[in-house]
Amino acid sequence: MRWPLLHTASSPKSAPMKILAPASTFLMVPKATKSFPNPAPLSEDIPACNLPDSRPYADYAENGTVVVISQPAGQSCAVVGGIMAARMKHLGAEGLVVDGRVRDIVALNETQLPIWSKGTSVIGAGAETKFHACNVRVSVGETIVEPGDIVMIDPFENGVVAVPQGKVEELLELLPKLVGADEKVIADVEQGVSVQEAFKRHRS
Repeated sequence: MRWPLLHTASSPKSAPMKILAPASTFLMVPKATKSFPNPAPLSEDIPACNLPDSRPYADYAENGTVVVISQPAGQSCAVVGGIMAARMKHLGAEGLVVDGRVRDIVALNETQLPIWSKGTSVIGAGAETKFHACNVRVSVGETIVEPGDIVMIDPFENGVVAVPQGKVEELLELLPKLVGADEKVIADVEQGVSVQEAFKRHRS
């Protein structure tokens, strides 16, 4: 099952704005370093490296997309800092969703990009991880994100969701019905109807 929820917590605090854009994806993998000499072995599910050269990952950011970055679970380092965020902003990224850690919070805020992450760190990415592939399927918690899936960043609702490309039309057809039902429920509740009864009338 593909759960749509990506993150419900954000570290940087940019100006609130709702973003709706296709996803471009970056996959990070562990690497052995002096500080972290025994990285976890790569899963069999990890796709082959598809990078044509050794450019930093930020140089692969695509105009008009929300960049979704998958970092190996349990790592201490940050995978996004001020320099990388500034580069992605310059290339036209609409926002960043990081399944991992970020750093340089002041610099990230200065980009004015919506940036959502699991947490922060003072450790740079090179200490523990490396860029492995772009525009491949990635996992963000329980959610699978494919390149081109539609990502909505909604700071007003305090959440981020991803919609598979093939489900967009179905969702657009369903949303007005859901919103309409909720509006009727709210109207009934404001008139003294119990939530149970209002749900029965309009959601069943």
